Amino acid sequence: MTQITHNWDQHAEAAIEALLTGPGYYLVESVFSEAQVADANRIINAHSDTAQTATHFHGGHEDKIHLQRRVWNLLNKGEVFVDMVQHPLVMKVFGKILGKKFILGSYAANRLLPGAPGQEPHVDYPYWDMHDADEFPTGISSAFHMNCQSLISLHEFTAENGATAIVPESQTRAVYPTAAQFADEHIQLPCPPGSLLLFVGMAWHCSMPNNSQGERTSILGQYLPKFVKPMEALDQSIAPAVRDAATPELRQLLGIDLRYPELLEDSDAGNAEGRSA
Repeated sequence: MTQITHNWDQHAEAAIEALLTGPGYYLVESVFSEAQVADANRIINAHSDTAQTATHFHGGHEDKIHLQRRVWNLLNKGEVFVDMVQHPLVMKVFGKILGKKFILGSYAANRLLPGAPGQEPHVDYPYWDMHDADEFPTGISSAFHMNCQSLISLHEFTAENGATAIVPESQTRAVYPTAAQFADEHIQLPCPPGSLLLFVGMAWHCSMPNNSQGERTSILGQYLPKFVKPMEALDQSIAPAVRDAATPELRQLLGIDLRYPELLEDSDAGNAEGRSA
């Protein structure tokens, strides 16, 4: 696999249009080098050879949960993941869609072994409860987005091994997908190892069953506007060494310099002031 040189400004312009008004996703092939892919796979495998953590939306396949393995807290597990999470295209595209101080909500690996089932079609956090309208404010829509996702392929993605499936333009519907609609309208996105897929969380998508003899691993990044509560408590889990070495971009993603929430009143001073009045 040869790493391709890209013009990230040109890609960013095209990706923003694709995510907002186009199909809802944008794929760039062979973004990461063979060495980066190999390093990431090695670390993920070491942390998941004995783990049996199911992915979200596993669709009732409890008997095959051991074939779906998540590895969390990647930023503590290797410099390769720190580099990947703040890739220039991610920062350019998501900064425009989510606001320039957008944050990281979750960063994990999804390893599907041979025979692993696919997921049920879904939308991503914080939208993933949209099947219950009472969970959300009245009138929620796709007028602006509260989630963008990145997916990095660490193996070749094919139809046989369960390449990501997505319904083009579904991000404009602002409703939860049904299995029947998804089956009728979805496409799959084959790609080489080291590719980068960007999409908005309101797009209907899922991983498909791995019917091959090999495993299929991806790295999944969840990015949110600064005012949406993150899914993972990254502020509590990040190692001090990672935090101390963070670039300005990583500090932004971790929400280190966000002002809110903050204590706006010293309770003792406030009580004394009240008594003196």
